[in-house]
Amino acid sequence: MSAQGWEPTGGLVRAVVVGVAGLVWAVVAGEPALLVLTAPLLLAATAAVVRRPRSTPSVWGTVDRASLHEGQGAVLSLDLADTDPDDVEQVTRVLAAAPFERAEPAAGHVSVLRRRADDVQVVVSPRRWGTRTLGEERVALTSPWGGFRWGPVVVPGRTVRVLPSAAYTSRAESPQPRGLVGAHRSDRPGSGTEVAGIRAFQAGDRLRRINWRISVRTGVLHVTTTRAEQDAGLLLVVDLYAEHGTSGGVDGAASSLDLTVRAAAALAEHAVRTGDRVALRPIGGRSRPVPPGSGRRHLRRVLGTLADVRTGSAPYDDASRLDLRVGAGTTVVVLTPLLVDAVATTAANLVRRGLPTVVIDTLPPDARPQPGDSDPVLVDIAWRMRRIEREQVRTALDAIGCPVVAWRGPGTVDEVLRRLAHRRPHAGAAP
Repeated sequence: MSAQGWEPTGGLVRAVVVGVAGLVWAVVAGEPALLVLTAPLLLAATAAVVRRPRSTPSVWGTVDRASLHEGQGAVLSLDLADTDPDDVEQVTRVLAAAPFERAEPAAGHVSVLRRRADDVQVVVSPRRWGTRTLGEERVALTSPWGGFRWGPVVVPGRTVRVLPSAAYTSRAESPQPRGLVGAHRSDRPGSGTEVAGIRAFQAGDRLRRINWRISVRTGVLHVTTTRAEQDAGLLLVVDLYAEHGTSGGVDGAASSLDLTVRAAAALAEHAVRTGDRVALRPIGGRSRPVPPGSGRRHLRRVLGTLADVRTGSAPYDDASRLDLRVGAGTTVVVLTPLLVDAVATTAANLVRRGLPTVVIDTLPPDARPQPGDSDPVLVDIAWRMRRIEREQVRTALDAIGCPVVAWRGPGTVDEVLRRLAHRRPHAGAAP
């Protein structure tokens, strides 16, 4: 980006005016002392004019990362093109203030000599997920002796995709794994490592499975059976109808949308790490679903979709029209503040189909609606009534076998998954 050109600084103008006035006064009044006082100003101004820049610089900003997780830092670099190195002595950078953005240095202001400009790094850390513009700044260049200044010019920010933070660990098994191979213990026999029992030898059994101790004692061949280890599927259903509460970034308070996005990202990352298939289905808002898949590349696609979600009502996302197309072996996790009836109805329908379903409550405890122009008292009463209705929905879901838990980070769904794993599949389970 280029500016109009180099312009004299206020220091050069003052040095010329004071130096010339002092020289004239010294000659007219015959005061050599004034000449001694003003001569250094004239010498500095003369040196600045002699070193006047002739080139027209171009300034471009770059960022070292195209995507990063919230809370991580990105280094902002400044490239000077079409510039004679002898024309620039000082480089000044001032970052524009932006929401959910932290700069280092904290003041967002850096002014260094040109020869040290490459050694000084400006780091910007986005504090909330989403597609963000990082590093919009104003840049000014100063010539030797501080005589001329170029700029300041506005350097546009760099668009970076900020992925939600994903930190989750769990030791719970998938309730009904139905894949080919994986890390989950299945309820069906197979070539795993978990001992299921001992039975009489049958045609087709592997010889290495023969339990010789029992066979010698009984006089009949017996084999040790094991449980199969299979992969499972995870469907993340995220509620994007509205955002409740106030977001303070990764270090502050979390809104319902923050909890939903971060919880979905954490669960997806954990499932991919264990070799499971992950799918994403937004309800409401403006976002496309992600079909089932596995691997690091698929995880990046899921996290990128979560980083781009936007809230809003979708007229076709009502319970009667939703077709999640969930097959056997898939665990469904619904992340919602439980303030939209269609989401609760969808979860209930999944349970009736025999699918293991868990609802994660992402409504912050301190969430309150903004009264705006309405009467605050009436808004508070309406909100309390809505909370009572919400508790009734939670109770109804739990009564039909759909556990509802509040998101609290690692281990949130461990206990409910263990309970679901001990349930026998319904006869009408999805094929």
